Amino acid sequence: MKAKIYNPVKNAMQSGKGKAKNWVLEYDSVDSESIDPIMGWTSNSDTKGQLKLKFHSCEDAVKYAQRNNIEYIIISPRKAKLIKQTYAENFMSSSPF
Repeated sequence: MKAKIYNPVKNAMQSGKGKAKNWVLEYDSVDSESIDPIMGWTSNSDTKGQLKLKFHSCEDAVKYAQRNNIEYIIISPRKAKLIKQTYAENFMSSSPF
């Protein structure tokens, strides 16, 4: 079973440029989901697909995966693009008025 190790992004309710403090090891789901014919709920027999293990660093997550013989891939975080503009540029427009 494969797992991915990544640093989660902040949610939409957070402002600022802070970084997530924890790294996450999450298993890929092997089994496909099935739909219950009566209730319409989705179900899955793979319980590892529901796990998200948090670690303080990427190295800790890698050590855990190696110790437990888990195949893993590391998804490195992308750098955010910083668009520099002045406060006055917020009010500039291309219209002739």
